[in-house]
Amino acid sequence: MSIDTELARQNMVENQIRPWEVLDPRVLDALRDVRRETFVPERFRDLAFADMALPIGHGEVMFKPVIEGRILQALALRGDERVLEIGTGTGFLTACMARLAASVTSVERHADLADAARARLSAAHFGNVRVETGDALGDAQTSETFDVIVLGGGAYALPERLRASVRPGGRLFAIVGESPAMQAVLATRDGANWTQQSLFETDVPYLHNAQPPRRFTL
Repeated sequence: MSIDTELARQNMVENQIRPWEVLDPRVLDALRDVRRETFVPERFRDLAFADMALPIGHGEVMFKPVIEGRILQALALRGDERVLEIGTGTGFLTACMARLAASVTSVERHADLADAARARLSAAHFGNVRVETGDALGDAQTSETFDVIVLGGGAYALPERLRASVRPGGRLFAIVGESPAMQAVLATRDGANWTQQSLFETDVPYLHNAQPPRRFTL
């Protein structure tokens, strides 16, 4: 690993992510330890540590580092959680969550993205990750429950069907609303009740089957 790469990684953490009030040392360590550059599409490798979202195909993006840092801090993973991620993308956020949780199941709609992420995670020796190909917000159903569910893309509203898959005491993260004014939220389940916390504003592409309803105009 070159000195320039390590300096860029350190600058990403200290000058981008930490100033955005990401202060959890476990999260900062994960963002240092997981080799972000190996999860970036090769044509954008020189921008691996830039403060920008990177296109990954199919109209989807790899989140900015600051967004990934804020998500990981909000999830407050402590090592014993089962995580479901919807929208694997490149697999970088997947890897960071796998570093902080017991296991991650990640579902990606696009087979080519799923295959590439699976290969990257395997090469990085993440044995506690399972990447599946499917449309988790479509017709697919699961009887599994998870401690944490993370939407790796935008949604017009929190998908109600996912609430049943969150264990009591668990949490559901999503970026919701109508572009370009979207809000990152964390919903926490307390028995049959839910509380919801607004975290920060951003704008990301919508996941399939999570777009705003069509509006007909004359």
